[in-house]
Amino acid sequence: MFKKIRRKVKKFFREFLLYHNSSLEYRAKVLTLVVAVNDEIGECEEALLSKTACNIYNNDEERAEILVETVKEYFEKVKNNNGLDFEHLVVQVEKDTKAVKRFAGKIDIEALLKFQDCISDEEDKLYQQRVISYLQDLKERYG
Repeated sequence: MFKKIRRKVKKFFREFLLYHNSSLEYRAKVLTLVVAVNDEIGECEEALLSKTACNIYNNDEERAEILVETVKEYFEKVKNNNGLDFEHLVVQVEKDTKAVKRFAGKIDIEALLKFQDCISDEEDKLYQQRVISYLQDLKERYG
């Protein structure tokens, strides 16, 4: 109970309370680009998001959960076109990568490719592959 309340407070004030918040936000944006190809986050994506977040933060459960929640938050904004659409998110990721060169190293292409297994529709799979290729290009260009 206390842990859940603490996580919600951190989520609400993450900009002020979390160490390296900008890094977490950037990673969430990158993951959202890959996940947002579908209209929903399925069980497969959910499991991969959790596993990827745990790998990123060396099993720091709380920080990993905040990353997953941030991805879901961005996903909902993109899905509902609530102040953020997919193209705007792409522009934000490129702008952040260009401004902070070390962010390019945070793009883990191998981890992103695992999300391909969650998609059955060939058209969506191709679109997701193009997004991952774009992220690979960003990583090479600014990394």
